[in-house]
Amino acid sequence: MDRSANMRAIRSKDMKPELAVRSLVHRMGYRYRLHRHDLPGRPDLVFPGRKKVIFVHGCFWHCHNCKTAHVPKSNRDYWEPKLERNRTRDARNLVVLKTAGWQSLVLWECELNDPEDMRARIRRFLGRERVLNG
Repeated sequence: MDRSANMRAIRSKDMKPELAVRSLVHRMGYRYRLHRHDLPGRPDLVFPGRKKVIFVHGCFWHCHNCKTAHVPKSNRDYWEPKLERNRTRDARNLVVLKTAGWQSLVLWECELNDPEDMRARIRRFLGRERVLNG
């Protein structure tokens, strides 16, 4: 498979980290919308009634400061500007969302290894679950 075909095969949504967060959030009792196209950055999970969004970022693509987020050694002239554009775009999207009255939480792929910590962070960010009568 050539590099172009490999890059086309990389999806931007429904990746394992995102699915894990969606499952956790749903089990916690929260309900959400997915990838709202009218919001900057198309957040992975959107909580319209709370005006809150969650982004699940891959460490490599979004330049997290961890051991899995490294710039490839080959073709650095391509990768460094590309990854920097991703980082700049992410920061701009967070500012635009905040200006529009939305609160954002960024969860990193490497952080998903600790589900209890993730659960606590999500609960602090979203607040109390809504009790459904039924």
